[in-house]
Amino acid sequence: MRALWLSALLVCAPAVAEAQHDHAAMAAPTQGWKWMLDAQASLNLNLQARKYSDTYQIESQNFLMVMGSHRVGKASLSLHSMFSLEPFTLRELGSAEVFQTGETFDRRPLRDYQHPHDLFMGLGATLSGAAGTKAMWSVTGSVVGEATLGPTAFMHRVSSEANPTAPLAHHTLDSTHITHGVVAGGLTFGGLTFESSVFHGREPDENRLDIEMGALDSYAGRVWWRRGPWAAQLSGGHLKQPEPTEVSDLNRYTASVEYNGATSWKPFSFTFAVGMNQHPSLGGDGLNEYALLVDAAWRVRPRDLVYTRAELVDKDFLEAGGYDPAGFAHAHPLSRVGALTVGYQRRLTAWGRQTLGLGGDVTVYRTPANLLASYGHPFSAHVFLILKSTY
Repeated sequence: MRALWLSALLVCAPAVAEAQHDHAAMAAPTQGWKWMLDAQASLNLNLQARKYSDTYQIESQNFLMVMGSHRVGKASLSLHSMFSLEPFTLRELGSAEVFQTGETFDRRPLRDYQHPHDLFMGLGATLSGAAGTKAMWSVTGSVVGEATLGPTAFMHRVSSEANPTAPLAHHTLDSTHITHGVVAGGLTFGGLTFESSVFHGREPDENRLDIEMGALDSYAGRVWWRRGPWAAQLSGGHLKQPEPTEVSDLNRYTASVEYNGATSWKPFSFTFAVGMNQHPSLGGDGLNEYALLVDAAWRVRPRDLVYTRAELVDKDFLEAGGYDPAGFAHAHPLSRVGALTVGYQRRLTAWGRQTLGLGGDVTVYRTPANLLASYGHPFSAHVFLILKSTY
C-alpha cells in the first residue's frame, strides 16, 4: 500500500501543480487574487547501519504549499497553507535516522526515527500593511502555523533544500514550524523585523491526520536582520510541556546566520545556527541541551549541486521520557552526538517550472562514550529521486 502512495505521489504531483496553476490564472482577473504554489517530493532509499541493527526503507518526504494574496483596502491579505502526505509515505514510526529524537510513538519517546509530518502543516492568514512611510506591520492567525522561534525551518532553507533528511538539531532549533494554534504580530523597520507570538506549546500528537487545538499557553519573540543575501535572527520562547511523556516546561533560545548568494559567480548558500533547550525542572538544577548546526549547498554547475551538513547535538537518550515528580529529582546524563553529511544532486530533466533530480548522501557520526556499547560507530546513506514544482 505504501508503495502505491509513493508511486502516485511522484506521478501526480506535476498534474496537481498544473491544476492549481490553471485555477489561479483563471481566478486572478476576476477576483484579484495572486496565487503561488511550491511542491517537493522525494522517493528515498534510506540505509541506516548501526551496531546490532541495520535498517533499509523506501519512503518519501514531501510537502505542498499553496499561498494566495489579495488587496484589502490599503492592506494585503495573505492565505497560506501547507500539506504533507508523509502520514502515508513514511512508516508510522517515521523515517529511520540514527540518533534522532523528538515526539512519540505508542506514547513512548521516539529514538532513531524522525516522525512523519502532519497532513496539515500550515493553515493560516496574515494581514499586513504600511505603518507610516518607513515601517510595515503584520498580524497572523494560524490554525496550524509557525511560532516566532528559531531559524528558517529546514525544508525551506536554501542551504538544506537538497537534503530530504531532517537535522538532528530539529527539536532544538525549528520544530515549532508546525504548531497547532498561533497568533503572531510583527513590525519591520528597514532591515529589522521584530516578531512575537502566543501559541499552543504541546507538540503534535501521534494522529497525523487531525488538528489538536488547545490553550495559547506558550510565547516567543524573534528579531530578524536582513541585508542583501544575508539574514540573521535571535529568538527565545517558553513552551508549555511540549512532550506528552514529560511534565517539564521548556525554554528555547536560538541564533542563526543565513547567506543565500554566490561565490566565484556560482550560487552558494549556508546556515550557521545554535540553539539551547532549557528544562528548568529536570535534574534538580535543570537540564540544558545544546545544538550547533552548519549546512551549505553549492551549485557548482547549472545541473550539479553539492551539499553538506555538520551537527553537534545533546540528546537525553539514557533518560528519554523520564520525569521528576514534585520534590524528587534524578540525574539526566546527556549524550553529545555528532554527524557529518556530504551529498550530491544531479538535475536529470526540467519541464516548465518543474525539475527532476537524482541525489545521494552519506553520513558518519561521532558516538559519545556513554552510547558506544549500544551504537558502535554508525553509518547512514540515502539515494533519492526528487521532484520540485513552483508556480
